[in-house]
Amino acid sequence: MADLKKWDVEDPEFWESEGKKIANRNLWISIPSLLCGFAVWLYWGIITVQMLNLGFPYPKSDLFTLMAIAGLTGATLRIPSSFFIRLCGGRNTIFFTTALLMIPALGTGLALRDQSTPFWVFQVLALLSGFGGGNFASSMSNISFFFPKKVQGLALGLNAGLGNFGVTTMQILIPLSMTFGLFGSLGGDPMILQSASGTLIGKIPAGTETYIQNAGFIWLLLLIPLAFFGWFGMNNIRTEEVSPVERGPILSFSMITSMLLISFISAVFGLWLILPESVYGSGFQVPKEIALFIVIALTVSLLKIIPGQIGESLGRQYQIFDNE
Repeated sequence: MADLKKWDVEDPEFWESEGKKIANRNLWISIPSLLCGFAVWLYWGIITVQMLNLGFPYPKSDLFTLMAIAGLTGATLRIPSSFFIRLCGGRNTIFFTTALLMIPALGTGLALRDQSTPFWVFQVLALLSGFGGGNFASSMSNISFFFPKKVQGLALGLNAGLGNFGVTTMQILIPLSMTFGLFGSLGGDPMILQSASGTLIGKIPAGTETYIQNAGFIWLLLLIPLAFFGWFGMNNIRTEEVSPVERGPILSFSMITSMLLISFISAVFGLWLILPESVYGSGFQVPKEIALFIVIALTVSLLKIIPGQIGESLGRQYQIFDNE
């Protein structure tokens, strides 16, 4: 059953008879989903270096802004993501946010097959990679409800710790996947290294064929089955303390999408303030700390004034800040 109407993990009898098995199943689907989120969010650090090694026709300073775009966007998306479980349920949220990671992963693979791809395409893909950063907030919130307080710390530690291992996994997997045509003709043609590159197995000399597009495509091998497991293996907890309103998947996905879109608007405004004019910034070069404060305030304000059920629900949750 996807929806759990009864959930009382502080009751030892319920925990041992039913709760533990369900909680562990949700945890072990959540961990690799979060791992992929971190990997897709932060893979631009490796991709941009390899783009330079392959001679992509963009200035080095412009390429390295892709990491800043993904970083600020991911941080911004954590704001709405912290509300997703309450509004939409854990299963609906984790399935949908994991599935969303396929968009930047597939798009990055396609864009990297051609060195004439316009730079703005990579900027959009870096923006969409922020999905992975936002997923941390919803994932941790979801897992906290599945475990009793006596083991909650361990569960959250496993989710966060092994999920963060996505950074290490990405640093190992991407360089190795670039060394051979993993996807055959579907993956596209190789490119020739103009500068030496490196992996865990040693240096790869200039003149070697490289499949940089695999840096994006490789994650589809994990994300597709994880979305399947998330949909068929995870649960929404439908209690007053967790997700009391039973919204269907379509409405839940629509609510998540609208909240993410609003947060993207805030993130784009913040990036416009801090990026150099050469990469479509304002040229103001506002200090990052000030820009981040503006982005947070703007995101919270825009989410609060959403008309309908979202704004009403968030308005009630924001009342906590009025308590002294």
